Amino acid sequence: MTIPAETRSSVHGVHEARARTLASSLAVVAGKTRAAAASTLFRAARSALPDALLLRLLHRRKVGRFPNLANPSTFNELILDRCLNPQPQWTALTDKLLVRDHVKRTIGERHLIPLIAAPDVFTRDVFDSLPDAFVMKANHGCGFVKVVWRKADTSFEELSRIASRWLDTNFYRHTRERHYEPIERRVFFEKLLLDKDGKIPPDIKLNIFGNGPDGRIIYTGVITDRFGQPRHDFYDPQWNRMDIVLGDYPCSDVAAPPLRNWKEIVEIATRLADGLGYVRVDLYAPDDHIYFGELTFTPGGGLMRIAPDHYDHEWGRLIRQMG
Repeated sequence: MTIPAETRSSVHGVHEARARTLASSLAVVAGKTRAAAASTLFRAARSALPDALLLRLLHRRKVGRFPNLANPSTFNELILDRCLNPQPQWTALTDKLLVRDHVKRTIGERHLIPLIAAPDVFTRDVFDSLPDAFVMKANHGCGFVKVVWRKADTSFEELSRIASRWLDTNFYRHTRERHYEPIERRVFFEKLLLDKDGKIPPDIKLNIFGNGPDGRIIYTGVITDRFGQPRHDFYDPQWNRMDIVLGDYPCSDVAAPPLRNWKEIVEIATRLADGLGYVRVDLYAPDDHIYFGELTFTPGGGLMRIAPDHYDHEWGRLIRQMG
């Protein structure tokens, strides 16, 4: 039986299209496989890589270019340099328990979140003594936060597992921020801060770059709904929203109104930052009362993608101007 030429052409066309589709699919699979293999290899090798080499690779992956560590000029490059060459006092000031002494001396104990317990060992007796709502944290890094709204919804066993995992984590080995390594790891428990509406207040993160000809140079990040659907917005010293996007954080649809106690917030933050060079001061201000959060000398570990990119260069210039 003879197959007409036009039929043969049609069949070949179908086969060719299927081949192209299959080849494309195989290329995608192969690409994903190579990427997954590379990612697995990188994770396996990560712990063995020297600090500077690892940070260079991570900066390339997250920021999009290799950093100049010999002559750092951008914000992220200068933060990387800080990770590798920290000042001695940063360890005590980033320890979330020891820094309370600095806060008490500088701005007063009333600005400290009430401390419920800071046990040497987390035991069932400690758990039983905790109130119905609280926050569990660890003092030696970032991200160690567990909000407990109702004690009945958790258990000593669950919190003990979380605490053990935190205490087993060497935060320095994860981020290579060297000033975190000497911190003696502990868990502690604070009062759960809520505003009058029963919500966790926004994180107010003031990046303090000293003084300029028009006054203090402060760019403030505000994170709302941190434990739900977080939004991150930046404001200049006059509380105008800026066009900055940090990492993968989306921005809010509408700018927040100026804080009623903004001048007091700025005054408290600058007092805490006095003599420390560039530092990010984190505060909370539920119902106009101002509480201290933390001091951060190496935000994002020098691995934050900042868009538009010119802010990475502008903020680096501001740090260099501080000397």
